[in-house]
Amino acid sequence: MKDPVFVAFSTQKGGAGKTTLTVLMASYLYYVRGMKVLVVDCDYPQYSIKEMRDRDVEILKINKTFLRNFNELRRRTQCDPYPILIAKPEDALARVQARIEAGHEYDIVLFDLPGTINNPGVAKTVSLMDYLFCPVAADKLILESSLAFAMKVRDEIMTLNGSSVKEMYMVWNLVDAREKTDLYDRYEEVFEEQMLQTLKTRLPDTKRYRREGSKDAARAVFRSTLLPPDKTLLKGSRLVDLVNEILGIIKL
Repeated sequence: MKDPVFVAFSTQKGGAGKTTLTVLMASYLYYVRGMKVLVVDCDYPQYSIKEMRDRDVEILKINKTFLRNFNELRRRTQCDPYPILIAKPEDALARVQARIEAGHEYDIVLFDLPGTINNPGVAKTVSLMDYLFCPVAADKLILESSLAFAMKVRDEIMTLNGSSVKEMYMVWNLVDAREKTDLYDRYEEVFEEQMLQTLKTRLPDTKRYRREGSKDAARAVFRSTLLPPDKTLLKGSRLVDLVNEILGIIKL
């Protein structure tokens, strides 16, 4: 049995997109690529991904289109929805290891972590990731917060004895098409000065990233724990580019 790769989209600023990117990557890898995925929701106390799964399950009971698409997916893949493990950050690795020792196999384990890096339990869990991806947006508060987070991880986490982090990358999210490209290039020069790498893929600011199932609308769904991102909404989202770039980095 091979060891899974531990990956986290992590930052300390809410609204940067770490939970959304975790869900979208998990759903795409599992439902489209057929990889064995475990999601670990450590974002105590709100547990946002678990709440999203609960909402999805409730929508199954109400929305016939959502239910039909879900049943068709299960018929085609012969798979149940990917598991979501709820754990406090300090307990997360032990809980994952227990599942692996019990015989569960995973290609990738995606962690949704709280942004309180000063918490010893969070810091320890971050240090045991294989790869970290830090979402950042061209918003002053998000930019400063994400940069401070990444520098703290670089200086205080990746240097720890026993740290498993191989690489960390900044990820441009919520990119406004009206902004000049050289704005992001200049920011990336700052990242490079701080010895921080940046993914080539830049994700656009588009409402589709927030489109979930609803109780009464028979519309295409992009963000869901029970369905993959709708094919018609993938075009222009750059999500597939992001997934392919990350898979190349983590060698899956």
